[in-house]
Amino acid sequence: MVLIKRHFIEQAITRAKIDEYLASQFQRARYSGVDIVQTPIGTRVTIFAERPALIIGSRGSTVRKVTEVLEKLFNLPNPQISVMNVENPDLDARVNAFRIASSLERGFHFRRVAFIALRRIMQAGAVGVEIVISGKLTGERARFEKYRAGKIYKTGEHVDYVVDKAIAHALLKKGIIGVQVTIVKEGKLGDYVRIKDEEEVKEFVEAIREQKKAEEEIEEILKEAEEEIVSEG
Repeated sequence: MVLIKRHFIEQAITRAKIDEYLASQFQRARYSGVDIVQTPIGTRVTIFAERPALIIGSRGSTVRKVTEVLEKLFNLPNPQISVMNVENPDLDARVNAFRIASSLERGFHFRRVAFIALRRIMQAGAVGVEIVISGKLTGERARFEKYRAGKIYKTGEHVDYVVDKAIAHALLKKGIIGVQVTIVKEGKLGDYVRIKDEEEVKEFVEAIREQKKAEEEIEEILKEAEEEIVSEG
C-alpha cells in the first residue's frame, strides 16, 4: 500500500514539474495546461495553448526539443507530444494571465490592460472574474491593485470545479510585476437567486390552482369508487 501511494505521489510531482517547465518556456504561446496519459507503448502528452504554432516550431523543431527534455530530464518513457488549441481562451485563467503579463512587458498601462481583460472575460460568459496586479506599479514602493466583476467564490467545495486560477509574471525595468487571474466559469450555482416578474408569478399561481383542482377531482373519483365498492358488498 505504501509503495502504491508513493507511486501516485511521484507521478503527481512529476506532472506538476512538467507543467511548471512548460509554463516557463511557452508564456508567449499562451500555454494553458498539459494532459499526460501512460499507454502500453509510451506516454501520450497533450499540450494546450492559444498559439500552438509557437510550441510546434519550424517543421516541429521545438516539439522535438521538448520531447528530448521530457524523456531525459523527467524520465517519461517514449513521450508522444501533440499540441492543441484551447477550447475557449477567454475563459482560461492561465491564458489571460499570460496575456496581461505580455501586455505589461510591451509597455501598456496596467489599468487599461486589466479593464480590457475584465470586459473580454465577462463577455465570454464568465460568472465572475478577479484580476490582481502587484509590484512597483507607479513608484518605488510595491503595492497591488484589484479589479473585479461579477461573482467570485473564495471558499466551499464548488470552488474546486467552478473556479480557475492562474499566476503569471511580467519582467519590467523597475522589477517583476505579478498577475493573478481568477475566473468563475459555471452558471447557476446553489446561491443563484432571481426575482420572478409579475407574469411568471401569475403563471406559477395558476399552475398551483390547476394542480390543486386536479388533486380534488382525483380524490372525488376515488371516494365515489370506494362508495360503490361498499354498496356492492
